[in-house]
Amino acid sequence: MTYSIVARDKKTGELGVAVQSHYFSVGSVVTWARAGVGAVATQSIAEPSYGPLGLELMGAGKSASEALEALLRVDKKADHRQVAMVDSRGGVAAHTGGKCIPHAGQVSGEQFSCQANLMRNDSIWGAMKESYQKNEDAPLAERLVEALQAGEEAGGDVRGKQSAAILVVSGQAQPSQWAGRVMDLRVEDNPDPIPELRRLVRYKRGYDWVDKGDEYLASRDYPNALEAYRKGLELVPEVDELRYWVGLSYLATSEKERGRDMLREVFKKDGSWVQLTRDLVRTQAVPVDPASIQDLLS
Repeated sequence: MTYSIVARDKKTGELGVAVQSHYFSVGSVVTWARAGVGAVATQSIAEPSYGPLGLELMGAGKSASEALEALLRVDKKADHRQVAMVDSRGGVAAHTGGKCIPHAGQVSGEQFSCQANLMRNDSIWGAMKESYQKNEDAPLAERLVEALQAGEEAGGDVRGKQSAAILVVSGQAQPSQWAGRVMDLRVEDNPDPIPELRRLVRYKRGYDWVDKGDEYLASRDYPNALEAYRKGLELVPEVDELRYWVGLSYLATSEKERGRDMLREVFKKDGSWVQLTRDLVRTQAVPVDPASIQDLLS
């Protein structure tokens, strides 16, 4: 009993599904995706097996339509189900059973489908479609979140709101089922889950840059490490850890004093960063000359 969207990004090939509901931990039931295969939303009187079985069928070469049709044929409660699938070629299939609780319905567009049930009115899925099409220049994850927001603004779940989730995977097939996850985020219980989901998407983008910075730092590519950390900090400026790594990276450049200033800010807020810096210097894990920050560590 919820509303969701499944989609394939035409530019990147990424596949994704996003959902919101007045249901605790909706993402643990509704959202399914596998890199290079497809994405599935299973809801209403939800049968979770539509997720893994649908992905298995699409992974074996079935289209979204063929996979959904095969599963509906053997489901004795198909009239109660609402399911949508998108495959790696952009094929879309959706089903809203006749016994889904109104307002219930679906609408599909090029390589995406929006569906909802137990809604305040019958405009929710249309509003989601309009939002998704309007935001075509945005990355897939952000487009999915804004489609959920449009559904909420159109009326949303008649019971209110509680949880939300997003799952985005690469368009390229991976050697394992769990690989290729671009974004896998859940808001399990929150009075306003979509803004919280949007915040988590922003954090994920920021921490993706941090991961790149860590890789550069490990290979002692300090200029690129600094640039990656800085991009992460721009996305999540409220996170002191990112400020710490930017400051530390500056110490490997000609802008050492700028790095010291940033580290002073972080050290004043939490002395734990002082201990971490001592450990990093001691193990030579970072390009820091102990003498250059001894006054800070003392």
